[in-house]
Amino acid sequence: MRVTAGKFKGRVLVQNKYDHIRPTADMVKQAIFNKIAYLLPGAKVLDLFCGTGALGIEALSRGADEVVFVDKDFRSVALTKQNLVKLGAEAQVVKSDYLNALKFFKATGKTFDVILLDPPYQSGLYESCIQAIFDYQILEKDGMIVCEQNKDLHFDFSLFNTESEKIYGIKKVVYLTRKD
Repeated sequence: MRVTAGKFKGRVLVQNKYDHIRPTADMVKQAIFNKIAYLLPGAKVLDLFCGTGALGIEALSRGADEVVFVDKDFRSVALTKQNLVKLGAEAQVVKSDYLNALKFFKATGKTFDVILLDPPYQSGLYESCIQAIFDYQILEKDGMIVCEQNKDLHFDFSLFNTESEKIYGIKKVVYLTRKD
C-alpha cells in the first residue's frame, strides 16, 4: 500500500495487519483520485470509515488543504495516526461512529468539498450515511461524494445525482453530487 501521486508519491504506508480493514487497492485509489483531481487543490476532505487512512492521505498528497479522518474502531484510528506520522503529515483523526461525527460537523457548521465514503460492505450503513450527509448539508455545493462498495450491492442514492460509476473487479465506485 503506497501513495500513488502528489507530494507523498511512492511513500509506503504502514502495513495493515487487521483482517477487518480492507484498504483500497492502489490501482482503484489511483483511478478515484485521477477522476476527482480537479476538486482537490485547497479542498476540505472527509475520509469517513477511514480504515488505514490511505484515501485521505492520497487527498492530502494531491493538494487537499484539510482532511478529517473518522472511524469508530481504535485500530483504524491508530493505523491512520501511524501513517500520518510516518509521512510527517498533519490532520485531524476522530474516533467516533459516523452519525455522531456527522452530527458534530452539522452543529459546528463544518462542510466538505469531498467525502470519501467506504463503510464495511455488508454493514447496511450506505443509505443511512447518504441520508445523514443530505440532512446535515455537510457536502459543499460543488462537492462530491465518492462511495466505494461491493459491485453486487445496490443502494438508493437518489438524494444526490449519480455522476458516474465504475467497476474494478469486485468493487464499484459511485460518484455523487448535490442536485441543487
